[in-house]
Amino acid sequence: MPPPIELLTAATPNGQKISIFLEELALPYKTTSISLGADDQKKPSFIAINPNGRIPAIVDHARNAFPVFESGAIFLYLAEHYDKKHEFSFEDADEKSEMLQWLFFQNAGVGPMQGQANHFFRYAPEKIQYGIDRYRNETKRLYSVLEERLRDREFLVGRNGGRYSVADMSTFTWVRWAPWAGIELEQFPRLKGWAERIEGREAVRRGLLVPEGEDQIVRLREDPDVEDPFKGWVMKGQNEIKEKHGE
Repeated sequence: MPPPIELLTAATPNGQKISIFLEELALPYKTTSISLGADDQKKPSFIAINPNGRIPAIVDHARNAFPVFESGAIFLYLAEHYDKKHEFSFEDADEKSEMLQWLFFQNAGVGPMQGQANHFFRYAPEKIQYGIDRYRNETKRLYSVLEERLRDREFLVGRNGGRYSVADMSTFTWVRWAPWAGIELEQFPRLKGWAERIEGREAVRRGLLVPEGEDQIVRLREDPDVEDPFKGWVMKGQNEIKEKHGE
């Protein structure tokens, strides 16, 4: 019998967060690697699953091939249907609300702001210091919120110091990419320790290797000037937008 979940993904923070959750759930899944450089995410077969043309997405073949896109929505879908014992989510109404708050904090704040910091710091064809400073400082501000949240607690959500949950998984994959935006985690010692605790989990290490068996950040840690694995498709996408709108 084939695995119930098909994960369509690439080795980005948003992709890694879902493979980590699937590994933590010990849920059998099939991986379909989406080559961003080859524009797999823009092909009709993928657009039929995610009209926005972005990874990750899943198809639940155990539930009439039900598709889900947007990483936050995927977390909630998998928690509802496959985390029945609430090992990585919460049954208590107040704790569940806290989980949703921090999950949305990442999806609406950390991810978008750090993504813009990455772009202006690494990819903008013209160096615009205002853009670099604006988004890097906002990312640092969001990190400081997380740093304060982790005062006297191990994880983001839950009573008595917190319990590891999807809120942590979602945020972790972005925080570990801080150097890509030129941010050093040493400025945020509690956040750095939190990220190291999560990265030490076996399921997390497995999830970080999806889909091609390589964790890109390992090369970055060894050589900060490593060849950028994302630059080609990032700039290609920007050029296509300009051409489409006649700029």
